[in-house]
Amino acid sequence: MTAEQFADIAAQEMYREPGSDLDLTEALIRGRAVLGEGRYETLVCAGQVDRLPVLTFTAPWSMDEVEWVPPAPAYVRLLASGLLAAGGWDRETVASYLAACPGFRPPLP
Repeated sequence: MTAEQFADIAAQEMYREPGSDLDLTEALIRGRAVLGEGRYETLVCAGQVDRLPVLTFTAPWSMDEVEWVPPAPAYVRLLASGLLAAGGWDRETVASYLAACPGFRPPLP
């Protein structure tokens, strides 16, 4: 993904007009840049893969500052299928990993 594509996706999630450049400097240098108070207005550089930055966006608050809402079963299945497709883990390992994640609650029978 190019920087321009990332900027467009981030703008859409921030309810901003896509098409303008996003200054990634602070996130790349300091690992984090807060662009606003809303959801997805904080840029985070989680490291590098093959010498390319791994960037994402999230909320500026910490996970201890909000009420936790368990993920929908469909979302858990999506996460599980992605982890399985990566090829490093079997079904049992994926299930154990997801079950140990904060906020996870298995679906009711």
